[in-house]
Amino acid sequence: MVVSTEEHSSFTHIGPGTPASVWRRHPSWTAGEPLTLAGCVRLVVLAAHPDDESLGAGGLISTAVASGLEVVIVCATDGEHSHPDSPTCTPAELAVIRSREGRAAATALGVTELHRLELPDGGLEAHEDLVVTKLVDLVGDGRQTVIAAPWRSDGHPDHETAGRAAAAAARRTGADLWEYPVWFWHWGTPDEAPWQSLHPFALEGGALAAKAAAIRAHLSQVAPLSALQGDETLLGPELLAHFADSPEHFLCTPSEECPDDSLDRLHLNAADPWGADSRWYEQRKRDLVLAALPKPSFDRTLELGCSTGALAEALAGRSRQVVAVDRSSAALAAARRRLVAHDGVRVARLDLPREWVPDLSFDLVVVSEMGYFLSPAALEQLVDRVVGSLDPQGVVVLCHWRHRVEGWVLDADRVHAAFEDPRLPPLRATYRDRDVEIRVHARDDSWPDPLR
Repeated sequence: MVVSTEEHSSFTHIGPGTPASVWRRHPSWTAGEPLTLAGCVRLVVLAAHPDDESLGAGGLISTAVASGLEVVIVCATDGEHSHPDSPTCTPAELAVIRSREGRAAATALGVTELHRLELPDGGLEAHEDLVVTKLVDLVGDGRQTVIAAPWRSDGHPDHETAGRAAAAAARRTGADLWEYPVWFWHWGTPDEAPWQSLHPFALEGGALAAKAAAIRAHLSQVAPLSALQGDETLLGPELLAHFADSPEHFLCTPSEECPDDSLDRLHLNAADPWGADSRWYEQRKRDLVLAALPKPSFDRTLELGCSTGALAEALAGRSRQVVAVDRSSAALAAARRRLVAHDGVRVARLDLPREWVPDLSFDLVVVSEMGYFLSPAALEQLVDRVVGSLDPQGVVVLCHWRHRVEGWVLDADRVHAAFEDPRLPPLRATYRDRDVEIRVHARDDSWPDPLR
């Protein structure tokens, strides 16, 4: 199996790499802050191919099972191209063999829940969004959950795709991300290692034994398929030595720091991805939001998730100042072009809710079609942020699509329920049809007198 990236020289499983003994002699090998599973109730392990989870995280998996955690393994491909020149096995036959081995390895680790996505080995990058969606659906609310996945810089394209997908899923669900290197131990050197980010996870004897049994279960990889050329052993003793001892190592990233560029890619690939300027639904929705505002004008408005700025432009006619924020640079570039002539509108890139508008308060906050693009934990943080920035007589307007948003945990009902917070103004008005719901939270004295 040839493994290469643009950043690293091409290499194969054949030939010398960095010996395991060199890694273990390095003073940083066990120097990082150790990891534990304290506070974790669920472990979801993503593998690009059968055997990744056993090699990189088998000890973690066994430890989690022994500790009573819910453990799930997700395998993105069946590894059918591990022996592309095999004279004895077709890719379809290898898929059957390797999926069976993956099941046996999971059993050796004590795991009963194994999901096969059956995506193409060597072509995972074209299906990255599907992997994200599958993980998000499986994880749901990711608080007290760890997602373990191949490292995003491991050197194998499928591994790096799996790592990116896991990072996006962690961001959307609120899970923590633990990335495990596999091929890096072979092609990398201690001088190249990100020691400041590598954390050791100690393995007890039972976990080491279970990991060794799981690795042996991948017989098609640790032994030759036959004596013929093209059926050679892929994971020889020198390579397996990297995975024989304690500890395992993981690069850990909190959910809120995990990258998810899906919305940015959406805006890069289409000038008007939501049809803000072309769809009647979008035009009508803006009119409904404006009609729902309880006052003719506001002093300072905050729009969260402004996308290309269509609603911000409409709000500019009802507010002295508008601050429109989004975390997509591509979306904000379009918003700035649209709003360049509106002196009272400021556009800002903020990674909500982790980043926020400093030292400003608002008498109108509009949350339109963005609440479900947050994790459940981030939504709670967003409500806290709005509470802290709303004027005493301020108004909050919510507007969300009522159908399922595929690839994300939340929907309109859960977003709107989160804003039913006693610290915020009570719900005063609602518009709801088949597709959209608009809610207005306002104090009594913010509501207009119908006789004036």
